Amino acid sequence: MKKILIPIDFSENSQKALKAAKTIANETGAELAIMHTSQSENTGIAMPMTESTHVMLDELENSYKQQLDEYVAGAQSEGYQVKGIWESNAIQTAILRQANYINADLIVVGRTGQGTFIDKLIGSSSTAIALEASCPVLVVPAQATLKGFKNIVYATQFDPQETQILHQVKVLTEQLGAKLSLVKINSFHEPECHADQAHMLRTIQELDMAEMDVVIVEDVSFIEGINKFCYQRGADLLIVSNRERYFLQQYLTNPSMTRRLVVETHLPLLVYHIR
Repeated sequence: MKKILIPIDFSENSQKALKAAKTIANETGAELAIMHTSQSENTGIAMPMTESTHVMLDELENSYKQQLDEYVAGAQSEGYQVKGIWESNAIQTAILRQANYINADLIVVGRTGQGTFIDKLIGSSSTAIALEASCPVLVVPAQATLKGFKNIVYATQFDPQETQILHQVKVLTEQLGAKLSLVKINSFHEPECHADQAHMLRTIQELDMAEMDVVIVEDVSFIEGINKFCYQRGADLLIVSNRERYFLQQYLTNPSMTRRLVVETHLPLLVYHIR
């Protein structure tokens, strides 16, 4: 991992998202790219553009630029490789464009729950970010308690297409010095994916994982099953993979399920993409 993109709005949870990114950078040596999208052009509020309005917006923009510089300087003083990025496009467009432009290996976003632009990102644009981003996306909900990533749960569907991602997850887990558990949730009311347990068994053997760290759980729903399992394992990071037509996409394209998956687990959620 070489570059991590962190969109911020200077809220308390922006600091939490940055902290999560720093935790990963500490172990991987990744460069941090702290990005702010100008809200002066994206407030969604109609107002007459008088001379005084222009002055006010200019002052607000200068204030945000100063805050961005302070975030960058603060991270640099802590020894991180970091740069600041100023954007003035629509949030979703800006994040995806910058991720591609800097060739980001990870995007880290925080959910504030305060109606700010990152909150809008999770509420209305997280589906597009998760499905369209060129790299994995880590979402840090406001309820998350960050104490490092030492107990990681990967929710698998025993899909052969996950093989490459599982190897990437294993590498990340080792870099973070974390323990990895795999769980497959067999839910009663949700469609079953085309699992290939024999293939997954071979992959798990390649990953040199203990049998006790690979678990199949029966539950009424994926959300309830994964919440219970993560709680039992003391997980501090949940990882899922997004694939066409399969279980995660159904949740990501349903706003209420997205909120449940991202927020109600109270865990940072790392989304990988099967290409």
